[in-house]
Amino acid sequence: MSASSKSGSKPANERWELRLYTAGQTPKSLAAIRNLKKVCEEHLPGRYEIEVIDLLINPQLAAGDQILAIPTLVRKLPVPMRKIIGDLSDSSRVLVGLDLRDKAGAE
Repeated sequence: MSASSKSGSKPANERWELRLYTAGQTPKSLAAIRNLKKVCEEHLPGRYEIEVIDLLINPQLAAGDQILAIPTLVRKLPVPMRKIIGDLSDSSRVLVGLDLRDKAGAE
């Protein structure tokens, strides 16, 4: 039942810092926010922080994480940094991308 048993290397109490880049209140952006919150509540309850950055309001923030497409999710912590592009609707792909599940364990 331990979260570390799924990834094999991440401690169960590790803090996750996630940054989601969006562009306004588009359907894809809203879906990405909703899907990310769902994955975090299921797999990282109480151990995550989500920062949503709207590039229509703060376009200069895209350069820091080299954002080329939106929506883009950036895992700041734990290191190494990882990026996932899209609305995060494929939860298996998101779990593998965040290193919460091994590729072999993806269903």
